Amino acid sequence: MSFPIVVLVSGEGSNLQALIDKLHGGDVEIVGVGSNREEARGLERARSAGIPTAVFPRGGYRGRPERDAAMADWIDSLDARIVVLAGFMEILGPDFIRRFPNRIVNVHPTLLPAFAGIHSIQQAFDYGVKVAGVTVHFVDEGVDSGAIILQQAFELPYSRDIAVVEQQIHEIEHELLPRAVSLIAGGKVSIDPSDPRWVIIDE
Repeated sequence: MSFPIVVLVSGEGSNLQALIDKLHGGDVEIVGVGSNREEARGLERARSAGIPTAVFPRGGYRGRPERDAAMADWIDSLDARIVVLAGFMEILGPDFIRRFPNRIVNVHPTLLPAFAGIHSIQQAFDYGVKVAGVTVHFVDEGVDSGAIILQQAFELPYSRDIAVVEQQIHEIEHELLPRAVSLIAGGKVSIDPSDPRWVIIDE
């Protein structure tokens, strides 16, 4: 039986496409793709793959809590085991996160805990780091502060061409996120009960 997941997107959806190409229809089934933006290209990618979609614009509700509750109800209705944030560009409220404890996965374009939040690649450039990377982590009520599942680093080029670095980061994301989801689907990811910050990977 395939492991059902829901993916949330806000824009281009290239990480969603990586999940579709590498996992969907095998041991993992993407049972729904949701977005906060009707014009998100990720929705087109989902529809092309025959995956149901739904849109939850904040302006369509009385506030974020109501929107988050509607989105959570939709996810529950699909019996999704985990929620994958693949470029979902809004902070989810605490009530939403509590409904899916250790079941929300995000990909972030730096080596957390360094450079959390928005404009993280530019933050790393401004700080002058020599090494950059990608983190896949569980989502908690903080900003990019959940337990880390996987990380991959690479040395930054001296030229500091942000477009080149962004491309390299995307390439790593497209490998690391599907790998993390596959490990979770295979029951190979657990959180140390004595230390909730430590994720155990059994490969």
